[in-house]
Amino acid sequence: MSTIEQRLARLSPDRLLGMRRGIEKESLRVQANGQLAMTPHPRALGAALTHPHITTDFSESQIELITGVHAGVESCLDELTELHQFTYRVLEPAGEMLWVSSMPCGLPTDETIPIGHYGRSNIGRAKSVYRMGLSHRYGRRMQTISGIHYNWSLPGVTNDEYFALIRNFRRHGFLLLYLFGASPAVCPGFVAGRAHPLQPLGKHTLYLPHATSLRMGRLGYQSDAQASLAVSYNGLEGYAASLQQGLTQPYPAYEAIGVRNLGGDYNQLATTLLQIENEFYGIIRPKRVIRPGERPLHALRERGVEYVEVRLMDLDPFLPVGIAAQTMRFLDVFLLHCLLADSPPDTPLEIAETGQTRDLVATRGREPGLRLPRDGREVSLADWGAELLAGCETIAARLDAVQGGTLHAQALAAARATLAAPQTLPSARVLAAMAERFDNAYVPFVLAQSVRTQRTLLDLPLSSEVQARLAAMARASIDEQQRIEAADRMPFDAFLADYLSPERLGHPAAPVQAAA
Repeated sequence: MSTIEQRLARLSPDRLLGMRRGIEKESLRVQANGQLAMTPHPRALGAALTHPHITTDFSESQIELITGVHAGVESCLDELTELHQFTYRVLEPAGEMLWVSSMPCGLPTDETIPIGHYGRSNIGRAKSVYRMGLSHRYGRRMQTISGIHYNWSLPGVTNDEYFALIRNFRRHGFLLLYLFGASPAVCPGFVAGRAHPLQPLGKHTLYLPHATSLRMGRLGYQSDAQASLAVSYNGLEGYAASLQQGLTQPYPAYEAIGVRNLGGDYNQLATTLLQIENEFYGIIRPKRVIRPGERPLHALRERGVEYVEVRLMDLDPFLPVGIAAQTMRFLDVFLLHCLLADSPPDTPLEIAETGQTRDLVATRGREPGLRLPRDGREVSLADWGAELLAGCETIAARLDAVQGGTLHAQALAAARATLAAPQTLPSARVLAAMAERFDNAYVPFVLAQSVRTQRTLLDLPLSSEVQARLAAMARASIDEQQRIEAADRMPFDAFLADYLSPERLGHPAAPVQAAA
C-alpha cells in the first residue's frame, strides 16, 4: 500500500461523507453593449453589507454570489444556480446581465470604476475605504478580475494537516490552472498604459498564444509588494506571525499615499503592507468563520483552521454558472490528494519554484513540451500532471464506494482525457470560438456567451417559493443594514483605531485548538 492508500484507509465513511464545500462566485454587471454597468447595486438584490448570499466584491458593479455549506456537490450547484436565476430576473428589466469571463469587459477610465458602497455605518464605511485603498495600491482595473472560490473542509482535520494540504496545493495547483484556466485573452483597455508581454490577436484583442489563465499570471492577482512578505505555510503559528508582520509594519510606498488626502477623506485604512487580512493574495488560504467584529487572524489563532479557500479557479464562459459538478468532484478528489500525500515543510527555494511553475502554466501552459521546475530539475507538465492524476485514482474510487456510483472516477477520467488533448482545454476552446465566429475579438465573444447564459438561466424554471424566499431575504438585509446604521454610536475614526489595533489580531502565543 502507498502512503496515500494507507491514510485513505484510515478515513471512515462517516468522515468522507462529512466533506463539505461551498462556492463564492464573482461576476461583473454589464450593459447590453458589453460595457461595465455604472449603476448602483440593485436594491431588489438587497443590501450588499448584510445579505448572506448576494453581495459585491471590489466594485459596486461586481456581484458576488455565495452559497451555503453543502454536503453534496449537486445541492451546492443547485443553490448557486438559483442565486443566478434570481439575480438575472432583477437585472434583465434594467438591460443588464452578468459578464461570464474572468477577465473584464469594456471598462471606463480607471478612476471612474465605482468601488463598492455599503452605507453609512462604521463597518460599511470601512469596507469602502478598504476598497479605496486597493484602488490606490493596485489600480481599479485589476480589481475587476473575477473568479470562483471553492471552500472545502473535512471533519477531524487538524491545523497541521490543513497546512500540509495547503503546502501540497501550492506545489500542485498548477494542474488546476492547466485543466480549468479559461482566460487566455483580454480586452486591450485592461492593460492601457501598462507594460505587458501580451501579443495582438486581430484588431481588438490581446493574448498569449499558449496561456491558460491570464487572471492568475503577472497581469492578474499578483503584487510585488506582497512578494516581499515571506509567508510561511509550515504551521499556523508561523503563518499567523508572517501575516501579522504585513498587517502591522508600515510599507514606504503606502506611507507615501497616506491614510487621508488633503481634503480629509480616507485614501486607505492604513499604511501597512496589508490593510486587513483579506488583502493578502494567495491561491489558497486557511479560513475560519469569524464572530461579529472579530479579526480573521484572531479567529484562526483562537479556534484553528475550519476550512480552506481555493482561489485560482477561473469562470468557465461555456458553463451557465461558471463551474460544473464534474469540476467540483475533481476538486474534492484533488484536495483529498493534497491532504493525504506526504507534505514536507516548504523552503524558500521551493516557494520560489512553485511561484515560477504557476506563472509558466498560467502564461504558457499549452506550449508543446513545456517543462516545469521541480526540486531543482525540470520535468514535463504532461508527465507531472499524469503522475498527480494517477495518485488520485484510489481516492476517486474510495469516494465513489462511499457515495455510490462512479461520478468521481468519471471526473478523474475527464481530467486525464483533457490532459492528453490540450485542444479541449477551456483556454483553447475560448481562442477557437473567438477565431471561428468573432474574428478573434474577445469582447464580442464573451458578450455573446453572456447573452446566451442569461437566456439559459432565465428560461430555467424558478419556483415561486425560492423566488419569494430570496426576495424576503433581500428585504431583510436592507432592514438589517438600517438597524446597524441606527445602532452606531462610535465616531468612525475611533472605530477604525479600535478595529485595526494589533491587540485585535490575537496574541502570537495564544493556544490553538485543532479544528473539529
